[in-house]
Amino acid sequence: MEDKKKFRAKLIILLGVIWIVITLPLPWIINNPAVSADQFNTILGIIGVMSIPFIILGVAWSLKPELTT
Repeated sequence: MEDKKKFRAKLIILLGVIWIVITLPLPWIINNPAVSADQFNTILGIIGVMSIPFIILGVAWSLKPELTT
């Protein structure tokens, strides 16, 4: 049981790091006056679409960790 909790913790940390790397450019986009609202909405949509597989993987691996082996 202890091993399962460690695995989940590592998985959450991994997905969190991936999420941070994907969303890293957001502060520069938000604070940049040269970026229009249309460009911002497009980039935000791309980030949202890119995050869907990671959310699905996190849920799937949490429910069935044996899928990772």
